[in-house]
Amino acid sequence: MKNAKKFMSLGLAAMMAASMIGAVPAAAEEADYEECTIKFAWWGGDSRHEATQNAVNAFMEKYPGINVEVNFGAWSDWESARALEFQSGTAADVNQINLSWINEFDSNADVFMDLNEVADIIDLSQWEQVNMDMMKDSAGGQAGIPVSMTGRIFYWDKTTFEEAGIEVPTSLAELREAGHVFQEKLGDDYYPLALGEFDRCILMTFYLQAKYGKAIIADRTVQMTEEELKDGLDFIMSLEEDHVIPSIVTIDGDAADSLDQNPKFIEGKYAGILEWDSAPLKYVNALAEGRELVVGEEFTDWADTGATGVFTKVSLGFAISSTTEHPKESAMLIQYLCNDPEGAAIMASERGIPESKAAYEVVDAAGGIDPTIAEAHEKVMAASEFAEDPIFESNDLKGSEGAYNYVFGGLSYDEFDTEEGAAELYDAMVDACEG
Repeated sequence: MKNAKKFMSLGLAAMMAASMIGAVPAAAEEADYEECTIKFAWWGGDSRHEATQNAVNAFMEKYPGINVEVNFGAWSDWESARALEFQSGTAADVNQINLSWINEFDSNADVFMDLNEVADIIDLSQWEQVNMDMMKDSAGGQAGIPVSMTGRIFYWDKTTFEEAGIEVPTSLAELREAGHVFQEKLGDDYYPLALGEFDRCILMTFYLQAKYGKAIIADRTVQMTEEELKDGLDFIMSLEEDHVIPSIVTIDGDAADSLDQNPKFIEGKYAGILEWDSAPLKYVNALAEGRELVVGEEFTDWADTGATGVFTKVSLGFAISSTTEHPKESAMLIQYLCNDPEGAAIMASERGIPESKAAYEVVDAAGGIDPTIAEAHEKVMAASEFAEDPIFESNDLKGSEGAYNYVFGGLSYDEFDTEEGAAELYDAMVDACEG
């Protein structure tokens, strides 16, 4: 009954918004499209899959004759599989993309279609220009639209902290103290925070950007020196030493594909994560019954500057492959998912808080923005001091065989020291910027 009421609310908001927002260009409303099949690919968790499939089904009902074949899955190995499709010209017509893919896979501006060519279908005015500019290709074309903006923030299993007799941390000093308290009161298997290799890199970046007052990478240039990177790596390893985070050796030994599937997180032994503001629900849903995940605060005591070091980025976007044989119908799908009141209501906040003004109005009016996501997003955007350079998430750095896994994993496995790690990381970042 609860779900039924929710969908009734979303449907009512969609009808109300339809009378207020002229979000659907005339070309999409007239039945002058071709009967065809288009393909749509995205990654995500179960709730995103369900919402997107529901929206796709509603789109096909609204536009009979357009058949949408879907391909979706988890993030693991998703990027490498799509890279092969982009290279071979066999990618789906409509793709969910990361911002870094424009630089990485579309460097010649020939993989993703310039959406200005279908501006009569997609109402591009619904997005702030500053965010649209982030998704331009090397030729100045609009390679994609930003579905949402995002940044990282802490989430805490409040129940575990209560079991330890302390409040959730609001500062680095409190987090360090929690490590000692957890070990003493709860045992060696309990940690206030758990971080994978990329999570460690992001936390290190917060620390460095706050301390040195500059972005780690900006304008395709590494801003940090090798010595400053060593400082960052020393900081991360100090968290291991203080029992704040488990080693990568320990996490690998848990044999879980991701933290939300790790029994130690589910049971509260790993009591904190550093996650995108758009992605907490899979962790909320994963926790054992009776446990509560709460949004934390961005720390301001990384150094004596009072800075947060927080950066934000385009969470993800939608793009049309340049090889599509059906650009109009592909554009109609993006318009429906992002700007049409009906489609926006179904999609809700499954990809974060919508950047489209039309979608935000619909979803907000329906109460479709999850309160946990809303709280996290507000805190992240208020604390943000930097914009992520797309190079930061290039495959050579972030990929499964990339520098982040090699450096942060190698340090945790005691394969080399932070001086060697800093040299490896610096060289890899320079190579990625020059590549």
